Amino acid sequence: MSTFLTPADAITEIRRDRPGRVAEALLERPRFPGFAGIDKLLVIAADHPARGALSVGGDPRAMADRRDLLTRIQVALGRPGVHGFLGTADLVEELALLGALDHKLVLGSMNRGGIAGAEFELDDRFTGYDARGIAAAGLDGGKMLLRIDPEDPASVVTMEACARAVDDLAERGLIALVEPFWSTRVDGKVRNDLSTDAVIRSITIASGLGRTSAYTWLKLPAVAEMDRVLASTTMPTLLLGGEVGPGDPSEQPWRSAVALPAVTGLAVGRSLLYPPDGDVAAAVDEAVGLL
Repeated sequence: MSTFLTPADAITEIRRDRPGRVAEALLERPRFPGFAGIDKLLVIAADHPARGALSVGGDPRAMADRRDLLTRIQVALGRPGVHGFLGTADLVEELALLGALDHKLVLGSMNRGGIAGAEFELDDRFTGYDARGIAAAGLDGGKMLLRIDPEDPASVVTMEACARAVDDLAERGLIALVEPFWSTRVDGKVRNDLSTDAVIRSITIASGLGRTSAYTWLKLPAVAEMDRVLASTTMPTLLLGGEVGPGDPSEQPWRSAVALPAVTGLAVGRSLLYPPDGDVAAAVDEAVGLL
Protein backbone atom coordinates (compact mmCIF):
# COMPACT_ATOMS: atom_id res chain seq x y z
CA MET A 1 0.00 0.00 0.00
CA SER A 2 1.49 3.35 -1.07
CA THR A 3 1.91 6.17 1.43
CA PHE A 4 0.56 9.58 0.51
CA LEU A 5 3.33 12.19 0.49
CA THR A 6 2.69 15.83 1.28
CA PRO A 7 4.79 18.24 -0.81
CA ALA A 8 7.09 18.87 2.16
CA ASP A 9 7.60 15.13 2.67
CA ALA A 10 8.34 14.71 -1.03
CA ILE A 11 10.96 17.45 -0.83
CA THR A 12 12.65 15.70 2.09
CA GLU A 13 12.86 12.48 0.07
CA ILE A 14 14.32 14.32 -2.91
CA ARG A 15 16.92 16.00 -0.71
CA ARG A 16 17.91 12.61 0.67
CA ASP A 17 17.71 10.37 -2.40
CA ARG A 18 18.09 12.69 -5.41
CA PRO A 19 19.70 15.98 -4.37
CA GLY A 20 20.75 16.66 -7.96
CA ARG A 21 17.07 17.09 -8.75
CA VAL A 22 17.15 20.48 -7.00
CA ALA A 23 19.43 22.03 -9.61
CA GLU A 24 17.46 20.35 -12.39
CA ALA A 25 14.20 21.86 -11.15
CA LEU A 26 15.73 25.34 -11.15
CA LEU A 27 17.17 25.03 -14.63
CA GLU A 28 14.06 23.41 -16.12
CA ARG A 29 11.54 25.93 -14.82
CA PRO A 30 10.02 28.34 -17.37
CA ARG A 31 11.71 31.72 -16.94
CA PHE A 32 10.23 35.12 -16.21
CA PRO A 33 9.16 36.51 -19.61
CA GLY A 34 10.29 40.07 -18.94
CA PHE A 35 8.77 43.39 -17.92
CA ALA A 36 6.79 44.13 -21.08
CA GLY A 37 3.18 44.88 -20.21
CA ILE A 38 3.84 45.14 -16.45
CA ASP A 39 3.12 48.53 -14.92
CA LYS A 40 4.08 47.68 -11.34
CA LEU A 41 5.63 44.50 -9.92
CA LEU A 42 4.43 42.50 -6.94
CA VAL A 43 7.17 40.33 -5.43
CA ILE A 44 6.58 38.05 -2.43
CA ALA A 45 9.49 38.30 0.02
CA ALA A 46 10.35 35.57 2.53
CA ASP A 47 14.00 35.83 3.52
CA HIS A 48 13.41 36.68 7.19
CA PRO A 49 13.81 33.14 8.62
CA ALA A 50 17.44 32.87 7.47
CA ARG A 51 18.27 35.82 9.74
CA GLY A 52 16.45 34.24 12.67
CA ALA A 53 13.53 36.65 12.39
CA LEU A 54 10.52 34.35 12.74
CA SER A 55 7.98 36.59 14.46
CA VAL A 56 4.86 38.04 12.91
CA GLY A 57 2.72 40.37 14.96
CA GLY A 58 2.44 38.84 18.42
CA ASP A 59 3.53 35.34 17.41
CA PRO A 60 7.31 34.88 17.92
CA ARG A 61 7.35 31.57 15.99
CA ALA A 62 4.93 32.32 13.16
CA MET A 63 7.41 31.57 10.36
CA ALA A 64 8.97 28.53 12.06
CA ASP A 65 6.61 25.95 10.49
CA ARG A 66 8.13 25.27 7.05
CA ARG A 67 5.11 23.39 5.67
CA ASP A 68 2.81 26.23 6.65
CA LEU A 69 5.21 28.84 5.23
CA LEU A 70 5.55 27.01 1.92
CA THR A 71 1.78 26.68 1.64
CA ARG A 72 1.27 30.39 2.25
CA ILE A 73 3.92 31.31 -0.32
CA GLN A 74 2.40 28.93 -2.88
CA VAL A 75 -1.02 30.50 -2.39
CA ALA A 76 0.45 33.99 -2.79
CA LEU A 77 2.50 33.13 -5.90
CA GLY A 78 -0.52 31.47 -7.47
CA ARG A 79 -2.66 34.60 -7.40
CA PRO A 80 -3.07 36.65 -10.62
CA GLY A 81 -0.88 39.72 -10.68
CA VAL A 82 1.96 38.29 -8.57
CA HIS A 83 5.18 38.49 -10.55
CA GLY A 84 7.99 37.15 -8.41
CA PHE A 85 9.64 35.81 -5.27
CA LEU A 86 12.55 36.93 -3.10
CA GLY A 87 14.18 34.46 -0.74
CA THR A 88 17.17 32.41 0.32
CA ALA A 89 18.38 29.32 -1.53
CA ASP A 90 16.51 26.84 0.67
CA LEU A 91 13.12 28.39 -0.05
CA VAL A 92 13.89 29.10 -3.70
CA GLU A 93 14.85 25.45 -4.23
CA GLU A 94 11.81 24.08 -2.39
CA LEU A 95 9.45 26.31 -4.34
CA ALA A 96 11.14 25.33 -7.60
CA LEU A 97 10.59 21.65 -6.77
CA LEU A 98 6.92 22.46 -6.15
CA GLY A 99 6.62 24.27 -9.49
CA ALA A 100 5.67 27.51 -7.75
CA LEU A 101 8.35 29.62 -9.46
CA ASP A 102 7.40 28.91 -13.07
CA HIS A 103 7.38 32.14 -15.12
CA LYS A 104 8.29 34.18 -12.00
CA LEU A 105 10.94 36.81 -11.43
CA VAL A 106 13.21 35.30 -8.75
CA LEU A 107 15.67 37.26 -6.61
CA GLY A 108 18.11 35.46 -4.31
CA SER A 109 18.79 36.88 -0.84
CA MET A 110 22.54 37.29 -0.33
CA ASN A 111 23.58 38.56 3.11
CA ARG A 112 21.77 37.02 6.07
CA GLY A 113 24.65 37.02 8.56
CA GLY A 114 23.22 39.86 10.67
CA ILE A 115 21.23 37.60 12.97
CA ALA A 116 18.30 39.42 14.56
CA GLY A 117 19.11 40.51 18.09
CA ALA A 118 22.79 39.48 17.98
CA GLU A 119 25.65 41.73 19.07
CA PHE A 120 27.02 41.35 15.54
CA GLU A 121 23.65 42.12 13.89
CA LEU A 122 25.08 44.97 11.80
CA ASP A 123 27.86 42.74 10.49
CA ASP A 124 25.60 41.64 7.63
CA ARG A 125 27.93 39.09 6.10
CA PHE A 126 27.15 37.31 2.87
CA THR A 127 26.07 33.89 4.11
CA GLY A 128 23.43 33.26 1.43
CA TYR A 129 23.62 33.49 -2.34
CA ASP A 130 26.59 34.92 -4.20
CA ALA A 131 26.44 36.21 -7.77
CA ARG A 132 27.87 33.00 -9.18
CA GLY A 133 25.21 30.92 -7.44
CA ILE A 134 22.42 33.25 -8.56
CA ALA A 135 23.54 32.96 -12.18
CA ALA A 136 24.00 29.17 -11.94
CA ALA A 137 20.47 28.76 -10.56
CA GLY A 138 18.97 30.81 -13.38
CA LEU A 139 17.71 33.57 -11.08
CA ASP A 140 17.12 37.16 -12.15
CA GLY A 141 19.13 38.98 -9.52
CA GLY A 142 20.22 39.25 -5.92
CA LYS A 143 19.08 41.27 -2.92
CA MET A 144 21.36 42.65 -0.22
CA LEU A 145 20.68 44.41 3.08
CA LEU A 146 22.79 47.49 3.88
CA ARG A 147 22.29 48.92 7.37
CA ILE A 148 24.57 51.87 8.12
CA ASP A 149 25.31 52.79 11.74
CA PRO A 150 27.88 55.64 11.97
CA GLU A 151 28.96 54.30 15.37
CA ASP A 152 29.49 50.69 14.29
CA PRO A 153 32.62 49.86 12.23
CA ALA A 154 30.92 46.70 10.95
CA SER A 155 28.78 48.89 8.71
CA VAL A 156 31.67 49.77 6.39
CA VAL A 157 32.57 46.08 6.08
CA THR A 158 29.02 45.37 4.95
CA MET A 159 29.09 48.36 2.60
CA GLU A 160 32.28 47.08 0.96
CA ALA A 161 30.80 43.59 0.56
CA CYS A 162 27.65 45.05 -1.00
CA ALA A 163 29.74 47.06 -3.47
CA ARG A 164 31.50 43.86 -4.56
CA ALA A 165 28.15 42.10 -4.92
CA VAL A 166 26.80 44.95 -7.07
CA ASP A 167 29.84 44.56 -9.34
CA ASP A 168 29.58 40.76 -9.49
CA LEU A 169 25.89 40.85 -10.37
CA ALA A 170 26.34 43.61 -12.96
CA GLU A 171 29.08 41.60 -14.69
CA ARG A 172 26.46 38.90 -15.25
CA GLY A 173 23.70 41.31 -16.27
CA LEU A 174 21.68 40.56 -13.13
CA ILE A 175 19.64 42.88 -10.92
CA ALA A 176 21.35 44.10 -7.74
CA LEU A 177 18.50 44.95 -5.33
CA VAL A 178 19.93 47.00 -2.44
CA GLU A 179 17.90 47.56 0.75
CA PRO A 180 19.55 50.45 2.62
CA PHE A 181 18.79 51.82 6.08
CA TRP A 182 20.33 54.45 8.33
CA SER A 183 20.48 52.55 11.62
CA THR A 184 21.38 52.98 15.26
CA ARG A 185 21.17 51.07 18.53
CA VAL A 186 18.58 51.94 21.16
CA ASP A 187 19.07 50.13 24.48
CA GLY A 188 21.31 47.69 22.64
CA LYS A 189 18.79 46.88 19.90
CA VAL A 190 19.20 47.85 16.25
CA ARG A 191 16.61 50.36 15.11
CA ASN A 192 16.22 51.73 11.60
CA ASP A 193 15.72 55.49 11.31
CA LEU A 194 12.64 55.89 9.14
CA SER A 195 12.66 59.66 9.01
CA THR A 196 12.53 61.09 5.51
CA ASP A 197 16.02 62.59 5.63
CA ALA A 198 17.57 59.38 6.99
CA VAL A 199 16.02 57.30 4.21
CA ILE A 200 17.28 59.77 1.60
CA ARG A 201 20.76 59.66 3.08
CA SER A 202 20.80 55.86 2.92
CA ILE A 203 19.65 56.00 -0.72
CA THR A 204 22.50 58.29 -1.75
CA ILE A 205 25.03 55.89 -0.21
CA ALA A 206 23.47 52.80 -1.76
CA SER A 207 23.32 54.47 -5.16
CA GLY A 208 27.07 54.96 -5.23
CA LEU A 209 28.03 51.34 -4.57
CA GLY A 210 30.19 49.53 -7.10
CA ARG A 211 31.76 50.50 -10.40
CA THR A 212 28.42 50.64 -12.20
CA SER A 213 24.84 51.32 -11.13
CA ALA A 214 23.32 50.10 -14.41
CA TYR A 215 21.74 47.05 -12.77
CA THR A 216 21.05 48.52 -9.31
CA TRP A 217 17.51 48.62 -7.94
CA LEU A 218 16.43 49.83 -4.49
CA LYS A 219 14.15 48.26 -1.89
CA LEU A 220 12.86 51.02 0.37
CA PRO A 221 10.46 51.51 3.26
CA ALA A 222 7.36 53.61 2.71
CA VAL A 223 7.79 56.65 4.95
CA ALA A 224 6.57 60.22 5.22
CA GLU A 225 7.13 62.51 2.24
CA MET A 226 7.68 59.71 -0.27
CA ASP A 227 7.67 62.24 -3.10
CA ARG A 228 10.84 63.72 -1.65
CA VAL A 229 12.33 60.29 -0.98
CA LEU A 230 11.78 59.13 -4.54
CA ALA A 231 13.10 62.39 -5.94
CA SER A 232 16.50 61.38 -4.56
CA THR A 233 16.96 58.50 -7.02
CA THR A 234 16.34 57.44 -10.62
CA MET A 235 16.72 53.73 -9.82
CA PRO A 236 13.83 51.27 -10.05
CA THR A 237 12.32 51.09 -6.56
CA LEU A 238 10.38 48.38 -4.79
CA LEU A 239 8.60 49.31 -1.57
CA LEU A 240 8.90 46.85 1.30
CA GLY A 241 5.91 45.86 3.34
CA GLY A 242 7.40 46.02 6.83
CA GLU A 243 6.32 44.20 9.94
CA VAL A 244 2.76 43.23 10.76
CA GLY A 245 1.61 45.55 13.53
CA PRO A 246 -1.48 45.79 15.69
CA GLY A 247 -3.04 48.60 13.64
CA ASP A 248 -5.49 48.51 10.77
CA PRO A 249 -3.87 46.65 7.82
CA SER A 250 -5.46 49.13 5.42
CA GLU A 251 -3.31 51.87 6.97
CA GLN A 252 0.05 50.30 6.11
CA PRO A 253 2.20 53.05 4.54
CA TRP A 254 2.97 51.23 1.30
CA ARG A 255 -0.70 51.10 0.41
CA SER A 256 -0.78 54.80 -0.41
CA ALA A 257 2.83 55.18 -1.58
CA VAL A 258 2.58 52.45 -4.22
CA ALA A 259 0.47 54.73 -6.42
CA LEU A 260 3.37 57.13 -6.95
CA PRO A 261 4.67 57.00 -10.55
CA ALA A 262 8.32 56.55 -9.47
CA VAL A 263 7.51 53.29 -7.65
CA THR A 264 8.33 50.16 -9.69
CA GLY A 265 6.35 47.88 -7.40
CA LEU A 266 6.16 46.09 -4.06
CA ALA A 267 8.31 43.48 -2.34
CA VAL A 268 6.04 42.41 0.51
CA GLY A 269 6.31 39.43 2.82
CA ARG A 270 4.77 39.04 6.24
CA SER A 271 1.90 41.49 5.82
CA LEU A 272 0.58 39.43 2.88
CA LEU A 273 1.65 35.95 4.01
CA TYR A 274 0.30 36.39 7.56
CA PRO A 275 -2.70 38.74 7.38
CA PRO A 276 -4.70 39.14 10.61
CA ASP A 277 -7.66 37.18 9.23
CA GLY A 278 -5.45 34.40 7.82
CA ASP A 279 -6.75 34.80 4.26
CA VAL A 280 -3.55 34.99 2.20
CA ALA A 281 -5.33 34.98 -1.15
CA ALA A 282 -7.58 37.91 -0.20
CA ALA A 283 -4.63 39.92 1.16
CA VAL A 284 -2.63 39.36 -2.04
CA ASP A 285 -5.61 40.16 -4.25
CA GLU A 286 -6.11 43.43 -2.39
CA ALA A 287 -2.44 44.35 -2.94
CA VAL A 288 -2.79 43.50 -6.64
CA GLY A 289 -5.82 45.76 -6.77
CA LEU A 290 -3.78 48.64 -5.37
CA LEU A 291 -1.23 48.14 -8.14
